[in-house]
Amino acid sequence: MIMASTEIGRFTVRRPRPDQIPVVDVPPAGHFVDGSFVQGSSPEVIDVLDPTTEEVLGSVPAGTIEDVDSAVEAAVEAQRSWGCTTPQERSEVLSRIADIVEANREALAVLESANTGKPRSIAEDDVSNTIDTFRFMAGAGRTMTSLAGGDYARGHTSVILREPVGVVGVITPWNYPLLMAAWKIAPILAAGNSVVLKPSEQTPLSILKLAELIAGHIPDGIVNVVTGLGGTVGQRLAEHPDIALVAVTGSVPSGRAVAETASRSVKRVHLELGGKAPVVVFADADLAAAAAGVRNAGFFNAGQDCGSACRVLVHESVAEEFTQLLVREVGSLVVGAPAAGDDVEIGPMVSRPHFERVRNSLAEATAAGLHAAIGGAVLDGPGYFIEPTVFSAVPAGAPITQQEIFGPVVTVESFSTTDEAVARANETPYGLSASVWTRDASLSLSVPKRLDFGTVWVNSHLVFACEVPWGGFKGSGYGRDLSLYALDDFSRTKHVMINHSA
Repeated sequence: MIMASTEIGRFTVRRPRPDQIPVVDVPPAGHFVDGSFVQGSSPEVIDVLDPTTEEVLGSVPAGTIEDVDSAVEAAVEAQRSWGCTTPQERSEVLSRIADIVEANREALAVLESANTGKPRSIAEDDVSNTIDTFRFMAGAGRTMTSLAGGDYARGHTSVILREPVGVVGVITPWNYPLLMAAWKIAPILAAGNSVVLKPSEQTPLSILKLAELIAGHIPDGIVNVVTGLGGTVGQRLAEHPDIALVAVTGSVPSGRAVAETASRSVKRVHLELGGKAPVVVFADADLAAAAAGVRNAGFFNAGQDCGSACRVLVHESVAEEFTQLLVREVGSLVVGAPAAGDDVEIGPMVSRPHFERVRNSLAEATAAGLHAAIGGAVLDGPGYFIEPTVFSAVPAGAPITQQEIFGPVVTVESFSTTDEAVARANETPYGLSASVWTRDASLSLSVPKRLDFGTVWVNSHLVFACEVPWGGFKGSGYGRDLSLYALDDFSRTKHVMINHSA
């Protein structure tokens, strides 16, 4: 078992015995186009690694412009008929996908854990939420509403039509490969569009497995997957003349690059990008609950979450007490490979490059004189493991409070007044999510209104539901995932006005 030893913050990695390692059902190696797997036009492949062992799980084609073009051609053809289906017919297809995921939840969870290194409990949660996403959108697609038809100009009757946009290009990230694909695919299909999706080259296996499972059970060509690098596959999706909209979940640089390319053809862009979520803890808060909340939301998925509770702003009168509680909570985290036990909570960074980025952030913080109250180091390999880390008494304006580390690293700062807390929380270039911890009813209502973030939790953090939207402001992008708002984003309105006065 991993434990904080007599020297607080010294962690080790729990590794599985050979008999604990499950069999991973790797999907076919190929692009998924028009309902079946096809070989790429190039012989080049990309190795996909297990980040806990650094061993190769499989290989996928390095997609080319020609591969994207073939997938888009299939999507255009399929969308012509798919876009003419009724909401009920589309709902039945989405429900069928949910049933297929439900029937294969174990295989998908094992594959997701192996490819990302995330604990089984998180992978299983991802699969459950994937099922719920498809089930929700199966119903939501039948409830879309618009302005009522009527005579808004004398002698003319207006009707508002809700239409699909056409073919949607989707680029998904490596941290939640299956779930982020579902967040996009479900509303896109529900609105009558077809999809060409590029998964992260680091974690493409679960979406390819989903494609394998749904093949033959949904109309051919409405879901297509092309693997490869962003500079080739993602670039072509963004510039392709037959793609009407590009949806990206990823980093700010990748979103900016897609938006710049898409602007040349004036196609719509839907961006869910990075975050640096402040956690504002007032003096009257339940400090034990707040510390437990940061333990869960700051280190969930090893901090590889754009909504991670990674930057704590705590009132100066309780900062020391809160930090002690948080360090105690973090010291109980279990680090290891997913197969090493159901109680493993922290897995590795997803790749060697990301591991190095997080390690450099730790080194920069240490060089700047910041104090790691717990953790602060990398862990011995194999695998890309980093200690759960809390930097305490971080000064205002420190670079680490502005930069998205995307790892198991939480910083703690203090503030003296509410105005200061709000100003400091808002100083980040990101605007995705934040949380407020207080027992004061007035603060719980007034402070969220002043925070410039798309989601603000009160006395919780990183809680989601399909019925409510997710998306950010400022550098975190625009557009909304989940809820009816996602259906709005992936459809278009048309006004038809009929002159009946003659």
